[in-house]
Amino acid sequence: MRWARHLRLLMAGAVAASALFAAPAAQAAGPSAGRLTDLVNPFIGTENDGNTYPGAAVPFGMVQFSPDTGHNTGYDYSQNHIRGFSLVHLSGVGCGLGGDLPVLPTTGDVTQTDYGRYQAEFSHDTESASPGYYKVGLKTGIDAELTATARTGVQRYTFPATDKANVLLNAGQSLHRTVSTKVEILDSRTVRTAITGSGFCQDTKPYTVYTITRFDRPFTTYGTWDGETVTTGSQAGRDGAFVRFDTTKDRTVEATTALSYVDARGAALNLRSEGGRSFDTVRGEANRTWEDRLNDVRAQGGTDTLRRTFYSSLYRSFLAPNIGSDADGRYTGWDQKIHRAKGFTYYQNWSLWDTYRTQSQLLSLLAPREARDMAISVIKIDEESGWLPKWGYGTVETNIMTGDPVTPFLTNAYQQGLLKGYEERAYRALKKNADGVPPADSSAVGREANKEYIANGFAPYVKDRPHAKPGDSDYDHGASATLEYALSDAMLGAMARDLGHDADAARYAARSENYRKIYDSSTGFFRARDASGAFTGPADPAQSEGFHEGTSWQYQWLVPQDLPGMVDLIGGKQAANDRLDSFFAYQQLLQDPAKTAREVWVNGPYDYYNADKYNPQNEPDLIAPYTYLSTGQPWKTTDVVHAALTLFTDAPTGMTGNDDLGTMSAWNVLSSIGIFPVQPGYDTWGLSTPVFERIDLTLDRRYYPRGALTVTAPGTSDSDRYIQSAQVNGSSYGRTYLTTDALRGISSLAFTVGDEPSEWGTSAEAAPPALN
Repeated sequence: MRWARHLRLLMAGAVAASALFAAPAAQAAGPSAGRLTDLVNPFIGTENDGNTYPGAAVPFGMVQFSPDTGHNTGYDYSQNHIRGFSLVHLSGVGCGLGGDLPVLPTTGDVTQTDYGRYQAEFSHDTESASPGYYKVGLKTGIDAELTATARTGVQRYTFPATDKANVLLNAGQSLHRTVSTKVEILDSRTVRTAITGSGFCQDTKPYTVYTITRFDRPFTTYGTWDGETVTTGSQAGRDGAFVRFDTTKDRTVEATTALSYVDARGAALNLRSEGGRSFDTVRGEANRTWEDRLNDVRAQGGTDTLRRTFYSSLYRSFLAPNIGSDADGRYTGWDQKIHRAKGFTYYQNWSLWDTYRTQSQLLSLLAPREARDMAISVIKIDEESGWLPKWGYGTVETNIMTGDPVTPFLTNAYQQGLLKGYEERAYRALKKNADGVPPADSSAVGREANKEYIANGFAPYVKDRPHAKPGDSDYDHGASATLEYALSDAMLGAMARDLGHDADAARYAARSENYRKIYDSSTGFFRARDASGAFTGPADPAQSEGFHEGTSWQYQWLVPQDLPGMVDLIGGKQAANDRLDSFFAYQQLLQDPAKTAREVWVNGPYDYYNADKYNPQNEPDLIAPYTYLSTGQPWKTTDVVHAALTLFTDAPTGMTGNDDLGTMSAWNVLSSIGIFPVQPGYDTWGLSTPVFERIDLTLDRRYYPRGALTVTAPGTSDSDRYIQSAQVNGSSYGRTYLTTDALRGISSLAFTVGDEPSEWGTSAEAAPPALN
């Protein structure tokens, strides 16, 4: 009876899909007809350590012009003083980074040089933000507005009528550790700075940011400061400068600040290339740029709140990585030498442990031209510094996080067709990274525990081992490092096989099963092993040690290369489903999805340990809900995913954990559309129920010849969320995944949904296959 019902639903779904696609014009009207930028709320994630920023930027821009309130990563919605509007921010990082050259308008005499003392009070009642624009009314009576181009921040201040309207440019204070600074007044309209900083969670090699600020009218006077000493009329200083205007008649002051990571000449060139336009002109261009970008995804259906959270997540997904090259193509490489990008744009800022799971795949789909240049930029890091990055900021390696995240990042680019002409160059770099360890004189740690991993099949957990280099150590997290290495080996093995490196392919495929080496049959879970090979730490998987930002419970499904093997290891599909149900508190979830997500799964933005439940706000568990696709119960993937989506709200607290340069935002976007990269570093997209009735994706024809993909799920809702059938280009489709090649060949993916689980996707051949 169930199969007969399933067949009837398949036929009904095919008819419905046929009718839907026969009249696309009838679907064009509706909530998506307005400006999509009006749906974006940049304040989402600015409270409760989402660590986003509300300021002005364009997609992947070098400049992120945003207010700093005293929070260690910049802006916190719960604070009510602004210390300055600074040029550099990264969305959702967990440690202080950027905040270079905080600028603040003031009135009266300049008597303080510490921005913690001269900060200005404000109220959210006089604050607003939209893509490419930010405005706030300070309680000093000054209105401040910000907008941006790729390499400049443009500011407009409206002062009270006064002859002492100041703009303070504070070079000596940032969100990171400032090593050295220099300030110069070049002429009656221009200020230049050089800021050398260091640090992200821990100290790093220093890097230098150069700025030049050009005002739209001459100063009436100016000065600089060193420490607490302010010298009026001084043209050179160490820590900061002030410039003064008479606003008794003309109350508005505009200025453009250009940025360069190369040199002062680069900043001046960027100013000439992108400056010289009015604030309103730049603001309009920034808004149009964002509208064009967001318009590649047209969603219909859903509540207004759902649409706002979706488009806000899509917006945040396009904030990083960031342009690193100047308008003439020059950039500072990781060898600290100046290079010139020819035929591509150089990018920087690589939160790879986070982004390799979601955001890099979303960019490959929606921004493949930029994603190609990003991948080439990472290859250039290897060629110029000797090693691939792990977590790169600006021109330096920070070594934050563990494992080998650069491998699935680059193999994803390869699998998505983004490395044409660079395949062998990428492979050589990845092979060196996978088989070796960077020398002592390299700033990179790479696969730090690789010697032991290759010899014994696991990275040892060595508690309290001194760090050889700044950053995190794989020895501190031997168990999770082993899982990450094995995942990367699988992805590299697949690339090697495609390129004809058969011996390498076999070797990496064998290493990809090293997850088995840390499986403790006495507990039924992964467990850290010490240098002697003995299992170590508490046997209780909720109390386990040696896992980075998680427990054995939360890492148990991080075997996307071989879920069938992992399922067999723990006793088969029934045992796996029982464990998954416990992990997700599935019975509670069915009774109250939102409450389960907020009270059972989530315990705080940094509460990673001592847990036996799903953590939807951190990277190790991002793929976990899709495990049900491999255990014959795909409807449960939808149940879990849709419950997790309730954590994204249209409020400052509406980000679940750190956004990590668009990682969580991309998870929201992909899961809302109903296609998700279940094997990061490969070309497999898992399927689940979309939250919108229709999503039209505009795709780059150079990579997706049809140029568009429409995903439909008529009637999808909290109750009618179960896939009854699926159709690809109008033909019945029974698998729970698509490959990138398949996506390139289709124009429609249609789901028929209902209020009860069905047999769709439950057969053995429906599940995503293991790589080997």
